[in-house]
Amino acid sequence: MTAHEPLPDDASVGLAFDHAPVGLCLSRERVIVRCNEAFGEMFGWAPEELAGRSMQHLYPSAEEFEHIGAQGLVAMRETGRYSDERIMRHRSGRLFWVHVAGRALRRDLPFAQAVWMFEDISARRAVTVDLTAREREIVRQLAAGASTKHIARLLGISPRTVEGHRARIIRKVGARSAAEMLARLVGLA
Repeated sequence: MTAHEPLPDDASVGLAFDHAPVGLCLSRERVIVRCNEAFGEMFGWAPEELAGRSMQHLYPSAEEFEHIGAQGLVAMRETGRYSDERIMRHRSGRLFWVHVAGRALRRDLPFAQAVWMFEDISARRAVTVDLTAREREIVRQLAAGASTKHIARLLGISPRTVEGHRARIIRKVGARSAAEMLARLVGLA
């Protein structure tokens, strides 16, 4: 934009939001205030059906909604931003991987108002195995590079329990190692 070009008007900004190629969502206290067409399509809802709904409807479980929210709250208080890759739930019940990035409008009250971007990454990372909520959380943390000790502290469980979950996930996936398990679950193998 040059100094001579006019700033976009409100209608143009609204048009850009509504037709962005990624899912966009405005939230207050983790309740959807407004979302665009791409966001609605990604989750199987019309945007107007999602307005006023808790974002919990988009998670595989209430436990995951609470746990990821707690992690996001800490990060957003520290930096004003949060991002991760996680498994979410379509209206049909189908689970799929999503890259999520958000920004709080106020760092002191991160969930008071936030702007979120959701990108469906299931084309490169498919959900191929039925995992429990705890197993999904462990896979999410392992995919982010977290150590067993870090995951244990984060989840409030022992490192041995994390190892037990990881061993069960390896068996479910039919992998020979943790690295192979992760490669299969995140779509690299």
